[in-house]
Amino acid sequence: MMQLVFITGLSGSGKSVALHTLEDEGFYCIDNLPTDILHDVLDRLMAIQSDTYQKLAIGVDMRSERNCTDGLLQLFKKYSSRTDVSIQVLFLDTDRGVLSRRFSETRRLHPLSGTDLPLATAIDTEARLLVDVKAAADHVIDTSSLSAAELSEIIRQHVLDQPAGTLLLVFQSFGFKNRIPTTTDYIFDVRCLPNPYWEAQLRDYTGRDQPIIDFLDSKPEVTRMYEHIRDFLAPWLPEFANGNRAYLTVSIGCTGGRHRSVYISERLAEHFRQSMNNVSLRHRELS
Repeated sequence: MMQLVFITGLSGSGKSVALHTLEDEGFYCIDNLPTDILHDVLDRLMAIQSDTYQKLAIGVDMRSERNCTDGLLQLFKKYSSRTDVSIQVLFLDTDRGVLSRRFSETRRLHPLSGTDLPLATAIDTEARLLVDVKAAADHVIDTSSLSAAELSEIIRQHVLDQPAGTLLLVFQSFGFKNRIPTTTDYIFDVRCLPNPYWEAQLRDYTGRDQPIIDFLDSKPEVTRMYEHIRDFLAPWLPEFANGNRAYLTVSIGCTGGRHRSVYISERLAEHFRQSMNNVSLRHRELS
């Protein structure tokens, strides 16, 4: 049976990463073709019946045509009705503020932007035009806080028939003084713990360095905080996994995001890696 995966969603949400991931996994990828042409191309590829085209990944968004909604919905309906095709639709979504920042940083033009259309308006317009496509998707993936590697892992989980209940657990440290993460599932505030910053000889280290580890290991309240967070999360992770949750993000925050939050995040990741295959760790203020 042919495997057909449509990758769509908001511009700047990571569709290129998703397609590259599937290409690395042996999918024949097609990107940025108008939907009326895709009908003919897909029919021809399916008629060839070559192993090369048994796994197809199609990227479609506003680059292909300004209003691709009707064409996409027709494609979904057409190939969903075929008994010789297994079809999946993945919609990549992202927080509007994150999208604005991505376009500003890369200096790329949004597909709907023009001389008289501000970026924020273009992003909102695209989201509105794609609302029916999003509703028709099998999976909606929020990429706001995901790295490219984390998005790739989630794409593999959805598409490559990994066992049900596979959950990507993401721990991230951050500093409150540099804003709270915009997209996260849990936030734990560890600013009440002893702060190595006020020890002059420790200030320049991070929570990954042995002097900080030794300092925080010696504080009973630090151990209690770690254990309470660990014991809170542990019984609920299977429930999230059984609910077909793709990933769970746990953010640990201290003042600057370099000492206490890093230390706690490292300990939590180390603990859960003993029982889980997919545990990711990132330190926002150290990157």
